[in-house]
Amino acid sequence: MPGAIAIIVALLVFPVVALMGSAALAVVLGGVLNRDAEVRNEGSELLDLNV
Repeated sequence: MPGAIAIIVALLVFPVVALMGSAALAVVLGGVLNRDAEVRNEGSELLDLNV
């Protein structure tokens, strides 16, 4: 019986952990790519238009 409860808990917790991990990875990747774009296009007049 404790094994069945552990499996049920694991099945309920794993999707939440996987989704939160993906969201954290998306935040980090978005920040890195945004910073890279600002560095590559420094001095462009288009950056002033991007609000």
